[in-house]
Amino acid sequence: MTARLLIPLMLLAWIGATLILSGLRWFARRPLAERLRPYTAGASRTSPRTGLLSVESFRDVVGPLSRSVGAHVARVFGVHEDLGIRLQRIHSPLDPTTFRVRQIGWAGFGFGGAGLLALAARPPAVVGLLLVLGTPLLAFLLIEQRVAAASARWQQRLFLELPVISEQIGTLLSAGHSLGSALARIADRGSGTCAQDLRRVLARVRQGLSEIDALREWAALSEVDALDRLVGVLALNREAGDLGHLISEEARSIRRDAQRQLVEQIERRAQQVWIPVTVATLVPGTLFLAVPFFQAMRLFAGS
Repeated sequence: MTARLLIPLMLLAWIGATLILSGLRWFARRPLAERLRPYTAGASRTSPRTGLLSVESFRDVVGPLSRSVGAHVARVFGVHEDLGIRLQRIHSPLDPTTFRVRQIGWAGFGFGGAGLLALAARPPAVVGLLLVLGTPLLAFLLIEQRVAAASARWQQRLFLELPVISEQIGTLLSAGHSLGSALARIADRGSGTCAQDLRRVLARVRQGLSEIDALREWAALSEVDALDRLVGVLALNREAGDLGHLISEEARSIRRDAQRQLVEQIERRAQQVWIPVTVATLVPGTLFLAVPFFQAMRLFAGS
């Protein structure tokens, strides 16, 4: 059995080493078309290296498959939000295809490691099957959970920073700044979550979007209700005369929502404290009640 598995493993190792080394300039031979390209009229002297067996071609083949399989598995386990939106929300440098390829790669690594461990330990069939199938699934879900948790943390930090950012925007508008200059000032001087998002908003404005459209795009990407309301108020920039007062009112409303959420968390944690206290009280009480109960049953049985 070991000799039969050794040949496929060596073949997979050889293919993987070839794919990895093909991306190194000192190892791979340049294709003939690439060597002749500098001497072709109108051709660029620098172009990406491609080939039948290269890292680029391997990603082109595996990328769409990994993305579709990863999205299907995530939907099966209740994750319905698009991965691209979550990655863009947390300012990740990875695109969805690259992320899914890495995720499937870690799952495949877990499958191979679990398979080798099952061959070495030889557990019962059910345990071995759970180990081989559960390890890659666990690796996949852990990476998915990390992205979901990072997205939720980003939304929470954005919600907590919004009252201060709203008041700053209102103060700058009341002082005579335009909406664009107020956003640029906050983005340049800030270092928090809102400042990073505002820098992306300003980049979208430089690409041709209007300020309100870029802010609405930010609100749609963030999926924070308080930000939706704030953007709705900022959309009245050219219509309302006292926009600073409206923004201040909205900031107070957001702060009340944050305070209400904090109170709910405190009450929830206070209720969780009683769970171990209740268990610690009920177990000894049950034991103390069980002793006289069994004693009485023994007396009645003896009589």
